[in-house]
Amino acid sequence: MGQDEGDPIIVTGEGLPLPPGTPAYGAVTIDRDRLTDSAAGRIEDILADVAGFQQFRRSDSRSANPSAQGATLRALGGNASSRTLVLLDGVPQADPFFGYIPYSALAPERLSEARITRGGGTGAFGAGAVAGTIELASAGRAQLPTVAASAFYGSRDATELSAAITPDLGEGFVTVSGRWDRGDGFYTTPADQRVAASARARYESWSAGLRAGAPVAPGLEVQFRGLVFGDDRTLRFAGADSHSEGQDASIRLVSRGRWQVDLLAYVQARNFSNVVISATSFRKTLDQRNTPSTGYGGKIELRPPVGRRHLLRIGADARLADGEMFEDGFNATTGNVTVRRNAGGEQATFGLFVEDDWTIGRLVLTGGARLDHWSIDGGFLTERNAAGVLTVDGRFADRDGWRPSFRAGGLLNLSSAVALRGAGYTGFRLPTLNELYRPFTVFPVTTRANAALGLERLKGVEAGVDLMPFSGVTLAATAFYNRLEGAIANVTIGANLRERQNVDAVTAKGVELSANLRLGQIIASASYAYSHSRVDAPGEAFDGLIPAQTPSHAASATLGWRPAPGWDFSGTIRYVGRQFEDDRETDALKDALTVDAVARMPLGKGAFLVGRAENLFDAAIITRNVAGSIDLGTPRTLWVGIKVER
Repeated sequence: MGQDEGDPIIVTGEGLPLPPGTPAYGAVTIDRDRLTDSAAGRIEDILADVAGFQQFRRSDSRSANPSAQGATLRALGGNASSRTLVLLDGVPQADPFFGYIPYSALAPERLSEARITRGGGTGAFGAGAVAGTIELASAGRAQLPTVAASAFYGSRDATELSAAITPDLGEGFVTVSGRWDRGDGFYTTPADQRVAASARARYESWSAGLRAGAPVAPGLEVQFRGLVFGDDRTLRFAGADSHSEGQDASIRLVSRGRWQVDLLAYVQARNFSNVVISATSFRKTLDQRNTPSTGYGGKIELRPPVGRRHLLRIGADARLADGEMFEDGFNATTGNVTVRRNAGGEQATFGLFVEDDWTIGRLVLTGGARLDHWSIDGGFLTERNAAGVLTVDGRFADRDGWRPSFRAGGLLNLSSAVALRGAGYTGFRLPTLNELYRPFTVFPVTTRANAALGLERLKGVEAGVDLMPFSGVTLAATAFYNRLEGAIANVTIGANLRERQNVDAVTAKGVELSANLRLGQIIASASYAYSHSRVDAPGEAFDGLIPAQTPSHAASATLGWRPAPGWDFSGTIRYVGRQFEDDRETDALKDALTVDAVARMPLGKGAFLVGRAENLFDAAIITRNVAGSIDLGTPRTLWVGIKVER
């Protein structure tokens, strides 16, 4: 696996290079300049540059309930779990119990790029990538200054502090970083619906990271990443507080020699708590006081030398998760405990994968397959009344099985300006422990868990064209058809009562357009997605309707001007179309158009003055609508601050 002894030792802190067939799947890359130059300074806001990216709700990681912050693409939404595989340096980021993404802990300034691939995937950890894959890569020594720091002050007494130090360490490097932000928040409740118990969406989050890379031999390096974080938020009413926390660690060995190797192992410890307040009595109705969970796993990927025309990838991976929740239900009138609930379980996937990219002149063919063994074990749900008497003792049967997945694609470079591509794929996702075992309430609606949920199974095809009519300008268009069979949805079964169920399918077809321009001092990008997404559920009231929380139209455009080194002015406009709160299309969330702006000017000696404006024209963003009871998203928010890079 080594190189010649005279070769220089270079530590990149990165994984292996992308296979040549990657463009066949229409990946979109967000570079570091954009990651570090957004109005909100939050990763979920930046990912929205790629039209079609969505969370369950429109709120960001300051005013949303964390458990609702999954990630999905291509209008395959409908519940809060992630249908998109989110990786950081190759490590899955979804919470082991809930499936949500800890966005507040993924600080954009720590990253070098984000690559978004829509559609099913194989490769490492491909199980779960039914809507696509978002690959986040940490910045290495080449992208990071030795010292970087920023301090911002914003509307509603908001503060954002960030710092990192990245010294060389022998022939390697180490990065120690931290971020803390807080704010008094805004009223998510419209003024005409507020009551004495209404509270601002206060938030406070912090994270600290350690990352290091060191050479083991020429062409062989070891990488370590550690992260600890905490996040506290208040939602809608005084006392409706949530807390999430995590501790993550991973170690990676990368060989760039003749036999290329990527070996990775990781462990995650997470916890979540949440208090639900009645919208009528304003007393506590539910205390989700403890939800400990653990995720761990790893992969090995080998790239044997099989000639210059082929890049062969062979590997295996494993993901395991266990968790349980402890919660107490209360009488909304008396405040007395009515039920104490404990539920949890374990699940695992073990996969083998192989993929080959074959270059034949201007044509690149790529194809891959996975075979996964999955299991769901130890599921249980117990309930006790206020006196401690056991009233429910549910023990659910263990389940397991095998599931193959495939994908294939082609990229034909007709010229340096025109490329055609096409791909087809399958995939699957296990229901999360949360979907299987944990009921929840967003007053007045209660949603039941369902321990009998089956797998979600994807089939999809797409075709596209990439154009570069002249230097600095790229255009792309993709048409797609995806069918998610057994899609897990929150299905209405009674008045203010829903249950998680597998519906026959969700079908989504549509078009995605993107454009990028770099001409001298001008930088611009734009993205648009139209999705015709429908639920196939013969005999059900929602058959043929749009999945909950799924817009048909989404668009984003950013225009930047850099008149001189260190100077930067940019504006971003985003549009999200009308969508529905529920599966019956009863309550609508009207469309929203927002404008953001960022300005930066140099002060000398690596210091910059920065101004940021979110939702500049203070558009009303409806994030929840239950029979006219409304929640709103982030209003106009202004920031001013200093950045230092040396």
